[in-house]
Amino acid sequence: MAEKTRCILVGGGPAGMVAGLLLARSGVPVTVLEKHADFLRDFRGDTIHPSTLQLLDEIGLMSEFEKIDYSKVTQASIPASDGSPATVLDLSRMKHPFPFIAMAPQWDFLDLLARAGEAEPNFELRMSTSVTDVVIEGGRIVGVRYEDSSGSGEMRALLTIAADGRWSLVREAAGIPMREFSVPIDVWWFKIPSAVDRKNELTPVFAKDRSFVLIPRKGYVQAAMLLPKGHDAQLRAEGVHPWRKSIIQAAPELEEGVRDLALDDAKLLDVKLNRAKRWWRRGLLCIGDSAHAMSPVGGIGVNLAVQDAVATARILARPLRDRTISDHDVAAVQRRRTIPTVATQMVQRVMHRGLIRVMEAIADFRLPMPVASAFRLVPKLTTVPARLLGVGVLRERPPVEACE
Repeated sequence: MAEKTRCILVGGGPAGMVAGLLLARSGVPVTVLEKHADFLRDFRGDTIHPSTLQLLDEIGLMSEFEKIDYSKVTQASIPASDGSPATVLDLSRMKHPFPFIAMAPQWDFLDLLARAGEAEPNFELRMSTSVTDVVIEGGRIVGVRYEDSSGSGEMRALLTIAADGRWSLVREAAGIPMREFSVPIDVWWFKIPSAVDRKNELTPVFAKDRSFVLIPRKGYVQAAMLLPKGHDAQLRAEGVHPWRKSIIQAAPELEEGVRDLALDDAKLLDVKLNRAKRWWRRGLLCIGDSAHAMSPVGGIGVNLAVQDAVATARILARPLRDRTISDHDVAAVQRRRTIPTVATQMVQRVMHRGLIRVMEAIADFRLPMPVASAFRLVPKLTTVPARLLGVGVLRERPPVEACE
């Protein structure tokens, strides 16, 4: 006999966990199914943006988040033509209760949400539970089939929410069509031990034929190296020494930490940029990366997924609680979140084109002096990209019932 709940959330990432917690606090029985035994992953977005920090504050979890060992990023700078750094983004100038990006391991963030869920009678999290298919009756998705340590099972619900990432099995099983955009880059993601204080600044650095983004963390630097799409195997075939040399050329202060880097330390992120043509079908809603895979450029994918989850909970809590949910209710989530999603992806596509130009002339890349001078003469200009990055196009507010 199939198990029953009110709402199934497939995937225990930021979108699934936030939506599950907010719905549960709003009186909706939810079950989150996560295929892994824990939240540790090779690549997880570690950026917790101001809008997400504000959400944590609104739902009474900011004091718990403060216990996480995180670092703050407030600025980003680019070398100008005269060789000096030019600040192009400054979150600290924003009028916001949390004018910074918190760099925290995502597993700590997800563990926090899981602990908060444990206190809610309507919230159930099942780890090591892999969804294998959706259950369809009369053209409606009525639940999922899954496997866990006890074997296979079936769970049914009024609504299934696919939050299982860019390679969403649920989305594919439901036949949700995607619109794919070409992406010219992939990313290597790795850590470099370092005692150097990089302050609160996110810094792009350049070698002769490589570009890196260095993110300050306590005791190490989280590094992202851009590479042309599909060049992972070629770079690995070249061996570890050219890679180490390029890092040292770009950031000589990291030489000591680079010495022990192995190619296995570099985790490939196969960058995708796509969007579902329709995020839903009867009985199913896709959110986060399941609905729209984002590029890591700007580090905004997690923030967008969280905002999807907040909108989902606010719009659907009452009809789920009252068992009156309709296609109109589910479609309202896509209507609400389409503009910020499309706008963000348009910006990322423009940034991709800029990155290709940078990679083609990497050794000589400098910010043109007129642009650098504008940011220096009018520092408030740095708040425009800061707000777009830190808050986004549209900030969502959680259901009143979910706030303490």
